[in-house]
Order: sequence, then C-alpha cells, then structure tokens
Amino acid sequence: MPVLKSCTFSPSKMFILLRFAVVIVVLASSTDSLPVSSGNNQAMIYLSQFGYLSPSVSNPQSQHILSEDVLTKAIQEFQAFAGLNVTGDLNQETIELMNTPRCGVKDKIGFGTSSRSKRYALQGSRWRVKDLTYKISKYPRNLDKADTDKVVKEAFGVWASVTPLTFTQKKSGPVHIEIRFERGEHGDGDPFDGPGGTLAHAFFPVYGGDAHFDDAEKWTVNSYRGTNLFQVAAHEFGHSLGLSHSDVKAALMAPFYRGYEPSFELHDDDIQAIQELYGEKDGGGRGSGSGSGGGSGPNPSTVAPPDDEGEDSELCNDATIDTIFNSAEGVTYVFKGQHYWKLTDTSIEKGYPRLISKSWIGLPGNIDAAFTYKNGKTYFFKGSKYWRYTGKLMDGDYPKEISDGFTGIPNNIDAAMVWGGNGKIYFFKGSKFWRFDPTQKPPVKNTYPKLISNWEGVPNDLDAALQYTNGYTYFFKGGSYWRFNDRAFMVDSADPPFPRPAGYWWFGCRAETKGSYTGTVSVRHEARHRDNSDDVGDIILDGDDPPTVRDSEQLPHLSAGANATTSTISFVLLLAALLRIC
Repeated sequence: MPVLKSCTFSPSKMFILLRFAVVIVVLASSTDSLPVSSGNNQAMIYLSQFGYLSPSVSNPQSQHILSEDVLTKAIQEFQAFAGLNVTGDLNQETIELMNTPRCGVKDKIGFGTSSRSKRYALQGSRWRVKDLTYKISKYPRNLDKADTDKVVKEAFGVWASVTPLTFTQKKSGPVHIEIRFERGEHGDGDPFDGPGGTLAHAFFPVYGGDAHFDDAEKWTVNSYRGTNLFQVAAHEFGHSLGLSHSDVKAALMAPFYRGYEPSFELHDDDIQAIQELYGEKDGGGRGSGSGSGGGSGPNPSTVAPPDDEGEDSELCNDATIDTIFNSAEGVTYVFKGQHYWKLTDTSIEKGYPRLISKSWIGLPGNIDAAFTYKNGKTYFFKGSKYWRYTGKLMDGDYPKEISDGFTGIPNNIDAAMVWGGNGKIYFFKGSKFWRFDPTQKPPVKNTYPKLISNWEGVPNDLDAALQYTNGYTYFFKGGSYWRFNDRAFMVDSADPPFPRPAGYWWFGCRAETKGSYTGTVSVRHEARHRDNSDDVGDIILDGDDPPTVRDSEQLPHLSAGANATTSTISFVLLLAALLRIC
C-alpha cells in the first residue's frame, strides 16, 4: 500500500503499531451491526444521523456530552415526527421504529411549512427544466435489467402523473439523475450497511439529484418478499426532485419502509408537495399519482442545472476562498476578502455575505487561516499576527505575534486546522506542514516541517483546510476541494472524482457542473520558515487526545462495524500514517 511503502518504523513504533492492531482485531471480531436498544448509544447515533441531534454526537473525536434535556427533546421530536406517543423515553415502540428499514436521507433537512395544514417539507432546491433525463449506470445483481428499467420508469411515472415533468431514460452520456446500485462504501461518503437498515439515499437537485440503492438488499417486483424496488425508488426520486421527508405516516415521502402495497397511490400530502415545486400537470387537474408514464422529453447533450435563484454572485463567479472554519456552536463560516458567508446544509444562508469587520469587531479582512480549538476559542491568522475570539467577541489585547503564541509556526500561512486523527493543530504553507501540540515543549518538534505530499493526494499551496462536522477532512484550493479519508490516509476515490468544484458542492452554485475541476490554480504564498522559541503562548489547554478512526462521512444506519476485516486493515493503515506525519 502507498502509505506503508514509504514508512520506516523504529522497533518502538512497530511495537505500538502491532499492539494497536491486535487490540482492534479483537474488537472488530466481536463487533457486529448493533440495533438500537435502551442500553446503548446507538439511539444517539441514529438521532444524530437523521437530524435530531448535532452531527458531532456521532463524531467519536468530539467527546460530546449531552444533557438529559437535550436527549429527551431529540427523542420527543423523533416520536412526534414519526407519529408515536410523545414521551421523551426510549421505549419499546420507539426502539422498534428506529430499527425499521428506512431511507438514509435526514428527516430534518431544508425548510418545512409554517402551517400545520401542510405537513410536507421542501428541501429548497428544484430543477428549472421540466424534461429530465436519467440513466441506470449500475444495475442490481439479483434483479433482471429489463425488470429494473421497467420499475424505475414506473417510479418516475408516479411524479410525472401529477406534474408537468417528463423523464427519459438514456443509456450513456450526461443526464440529470444518475441511478446506481452499490454496496458498502461507494464514493459519496455515505456507505450502505447491508441488508435492512438504510435501503437507499438520494441527493437533492442542488447536489445533482443522483439516487443510490443498497445492492445488498433483496430487491423484488410485485412481491411481498424482499424489498419492493418500486416504492423505494419512487420515494428516493422524490428527494431527487427536491422533497424532504414528510411526517404524514401514509405519505410516500415518510422515511420508513412499509412493505409492499399492491394498490399504490400517491398521498395527497405528496401531491401538494411536488406541485408546490413544479405546478400541476399540464391541462389542469391534480392527477392520481399512480401513472407509469416515463415521458418523452428532449435528449440534451448537457445537463441543465436546478434553479439558480438566490445564488451568491461573488462565490459563484470565483469559489476561491481565504479560509473556512467551524465555530464552537457548529456553524460553518467562509471568509473571502472583506466578507463572510454562513453555510447551510445545502448552500448559503440568506442575508449573506456580510462584512467581517461588522461581526468580528477588530478583525481585518483577507484572513490567511482560521480554526476553532477544543477550548471553544476561534483563532484567526494574517501575516505575522493572530487574533483570538470567543464567539464573535475578541479576547483582550489582540492581535499578537504568531511567534509569541504559536512558537515554531511561520508567518503568512496558507491554511490551518485541528485534525480529527489526533486532535493536534496542523499548519500548512507552500509545500510543507507543521504540527503544533500546545501540551508539549517545544510545541513543534524539530522533525518539522514535513512535506504536504505525506497527505496523499493533497496539493501544495492550499487556500484552506477544515475538519468538518461529518468527520472528514477537506482541503480547498483555487475554487476546488479535496475530501481526505482519515481512515485510509489519502484523498478519497469517488465519482465524480476529487478535486470537485467548491461552488457546486459547498456554496449551492447550480450554474457550475458537479464534475472534477480541470483548470489551473494559483500559488498564494512562498514557503518560509520561522524562528524557534519555547513559549507555548495562550493556547495551553486540555491535554492530549489519542488517535481515532473516522468510519464514514455519515455513519451507516445503526452500524458499528459492518466489515471487521476492512476496519482492521484501515486502522492499521491509519496508525502507519500517524507514525508518518506525527
């Protein structure tokens, strides 16, 4: 493997590596996919995965402690959404529903309606064209291709019967919606978990509309046995068109799989929701939602993006940024020039950009880097100076010299982050990086700087770096981004491949394509080195964190370790990588 190939281990490091490997083999061999019960934390992971608790709850590095009130409220919200008796207790009825096969998309996404007479929820993006194309680029293993084509056409026909939309299947070339049947990790950071659990997931129009189905399921047609492909596909295509989950139990867009229904019809709640986005079917009338037409729209050579209303012109014209960071409250901010933006799950919060100087009083624009440490303080860097804030309030007399507070770190850095692999602070500049450990003296070892090429696939001369709330590490440069897999210690393999355009995937720029970036990027700073002193400055904090493993971008549904062998190998590779960069 590439990581191990370039590593040279001392006997002591090899002993540590083998010791951890033995431990993880023992743990992996005794760990299976865990159901929710009243006595484990799988319920908290479930509630986090589907939007009822902060994503950091399912992040093992966060060491998140929940108050009883917060957990009770989350359980109550889930029970209310699912139509259960609202008790706030993890009772048997709630546990059983949590263990029911379901869609992998979050329940709490986008915006709902202000009136309870409209129970459906709209994610906030839609296609701006009415004639959509799709292709099945990977078929299921246990279902005939002709049957799959027929069922998928009928599932799209459910939505075509009540709207002006048409859907045309293509065998090759670009399309609006790509459909794949996959197993386990399949390149989008949201791995499937085997039979049961998560059945499928789909992306909203702003993210491309693609739909993925777990090929480990036994997909069937017109049968009470197995999992009915028609009903699951029709549900997922609702997401592809812009619908979130409904809290109406009988609605197609409810998140839970109900089993095969021979006489299927769209619920009125589903019809209201889709017609809110696309209008009624041409010629008037609301339709029945049971049609099977696939449409006969055009066969475009390029894919039309969703509606671009409300896009931010500055970020969408040039998605190059100065820095990106998470606040202590879990909000993600992007800085560029004199302005900043607040990110949502789908794009940019309304009312942005805003002036940095108006919100972080005393902070200049054109920031080099920023990160929030585990003490809740956010640190900003520019030139030879740094600033420390609690929230948006400056802590005392700043700015200060980087050489005083971050001894051993150079001026004019490109990027900085707190890495989830070990909880240490990493600074990047030019082709080099430094690890800063405020608990050690000196805080930067004499083995630094090291080459960024140790982070396999990450480019030099970065613009920004971020350990995101989903447990993945992201690197930004020249309007593109790379997703780094901390488990394999390399840039992820995915489709579309990395780097990807940040405008499309992070900032909701629908005019951009979702494919790989092919342009050139500029070098912002020259590589320089700093002086040495032993003052750790004002960032001496909470002690050390052990290395941990990130299992996925979004944890598999109720899964604590679907493949012990893969997990063991990945853990050993991560340990080797840690010994390489630490």
